Amino acid sequence: MANQTEEKNHEIIVEMKNIDMRFQGVHALDDVSITLRRGEVHALMGENGAGKSTLMKILVGLYVPTKGEIYYKGKQVHFKSVMDTKKAGISMIFQEFNQVKYMMVMENIYLGREPMTRTGCVDYQKMYEDSKRLLEGLGVDLDPKARMADLTVAKFQLVEIVKAISYDADVIIMDEPTSALSQTEIEYLLKTVRRLCDQGKAILFISHKLEEVYGVCNRVTILRDGRFIHTGLVKDITEAEMIKYMVDREISEMYPKQQAKIGDVVLEVKNLTRAKEFENVSFTLRKGEILGLAGLMGAGRTEVVETIMGVRRPDSGEIYLNGEKIVNRIPEDAIRRGIIMVPEDRKKNGLVLKLGIRDNLLMSALRKCLKNGALNKSLETKYCKEFGDKLEIKRSGDDQLCANLSGGNQQKVVVARVLNADPDIIILDEPTRGIDIKTKSDIHRLMSTLACEGKSIIMVSSELPEVLGISDRILVLNEGHVTGILNRDEADPSIVMKYAVKKEIGGEEHGRENS
Repeated sequence: MANQTEEKNHEIIVEMKNIDMRFQGVHALDDVSITLRRGEVHALMGENGAGKSTLMKILVGLYVPTKGEIYYKGKQVHFKSVMDTKKAGISMIFQEFNQVKYMMVMENIYLGREPMTRTGCVDYQKMYEDSKRLLEGLGVDLDPKARMADLTVAKFQLVEIVKAISYDADVIIMDEPTSALSQTEIEYLLKTVRRLCDQGKAILFISHKLEEVYGVCNRVTILRDGRFIHTGLVKDITEAEMIKYMVDREISEMYPKQQAKIGDVVLEVKNLTRAKEFENVSFTLRKGEILGLAGLMGAGRTEVVETIMGVRRPDSGEIYLNGEKIVNRIPEDAIRRGIIMVPEDRKKNGLVLKLGIRDNLLMSALRKCLKNGALNKSLETKYCKEFGDKLEIKRSGDDQLCANLSGGNQQKVVVARVLNADPDIIILDEPTRGIDIKTKSDIHRLMSTLACEGKSIIMVSSELPEVLGISDRILVLNEGHVTGILNRDEADPSIVMKYAVKKEIGGEEHGRENS
C-alpha cells in the first residue's frame, strides 16, 4: 500500500453536506456527504450509477443540488459554472473527453486562456514551452504541436489531465483518469498524483481499480445506489470489505473462467503487416477459445484487430476463416462472415448516444425483426428484452437514451448489440475499460459462457490481471511485433511484462502455442 501516510490533521478544504439530487423523479443522490483535505488523495468508489460523477458535477457547478450545502475553504459556496470553480481553484478531469480535435495539443490545453503577446496576438512560443513543461512533468512523450485528431484515446486522456493540472488548482478531481492508459502511463500519472499531494493539493480520485486505490489513496468514501455507505482510511479496509460495501454482496470470483472445449482453428492470421503500425503478425484462434492480446500502449493491438475487421487496410499478409482466405475491405464484410467487434471507444464508435437502447441494440440485426418485409414491433420488443435482460442492463425502459446511461450500462448495450448479431468470432477491444467491479465480473462471466457455447473471442486489454484471468492463450505485442504467445498455465505477470517490453523476437521468445 504505497504512499499511505498515517492519519494527520490535514486542513479541510471541501465539505459537501447532506447532498440530494433528483432528475425527473430519479433520486440520483440521497443525503450524501464527503470531506476533502489538503495533502490527501481521497478515493470515491461505487458501481456505475452509484452517483459518483453526479456528486462531482455538483461540486464543479454543472448541477445544482436539490438539497444540501457545499463549503470551500471554510465558506459556503454556490458555484454556477465550471469556470467559476476553476477560477476558485477546483479543476475536474471528466470521464468524457471535451476537446477540439482539429486543434493542436497545446491549443487544447490553453483553450480560452491563451497567452498573449504585447501586441495582442497569441504567444505560440510561450504556449509551446509551457505545454512542453507540463507534458514532461507528467512523463508524457507528446509533441505540443501534435494535432488532437491524430492521437489515440489514451493520449486524449493524458491531454485532459495536463489541462486540469495547468490551472494550478487546490482541488483536482480525477474521474477514471487511468481507464485508457497503459501501465507505464498509469505509473507516471500516479507519481504525479503523489507530487500534487505533497504540494498540499486535495485530490479526489474516482476509480474502479482497487490496486490504484490502495496504491495512491489515503481515504475512501463509498456510495451505493446514490447513498452514502462508508468513509475512512484506505489502510483500515480490506479489498473484500470494499467490494461488499460497493455491491452489497460478495464477489468471490472476478474472473469466473469456465473450462470450454477448445476446437479446431477458425481464424488464422499470417504475416499481417501495416506500415509503421505492426509487422508480420501471425496467430491462430480456435473454436471456444479466448485469446488475449497484451502489450503496452502503442504496441499495435487495436490496429491489428481493426485490420482483421476491415477498418484498416493491410499492406501485406493473409487472413483465413475456417481454412478459406478472406479479405475484409470494410467492416460489413467481416460482419457478414460472422466476425464482429466491440470497439475501444464505446461513445465514439460503439453507440449512437442520441438514440435509445432499443435502436442501438437492434441495429446489428434488424433482419431478425422483419415480418412480411416490415419491421415487427413485437419481435423488436422480444429481442430487446432478451438481450437487455441477459446482460442485466439497468434501464427505465427500452427507449431510454443511451446518453443517459452509466458507463457500465452503455458498455452492456454495445455487447448486447454484438450478441444480437449472433457472430461466430467476437473481438472485444478494452471490454471493461471504465466500468465497475460488478459489471466487469458480469462481462467476464459472459465471455466464459460464450466460449463454452463455441464462440471464439479475441480480447484486447490493458489490464494485465484481466488478460491473465480470462484468456486461454495470450499473444503479446511490442512495437507492432509478436514477442510472445503463452498458454494460460505458463503465463504470469512477470513473464507477460517481459515480452511486452522486449525488443527481440523469434525462436524461444515466442513461448509455446497450442498444437
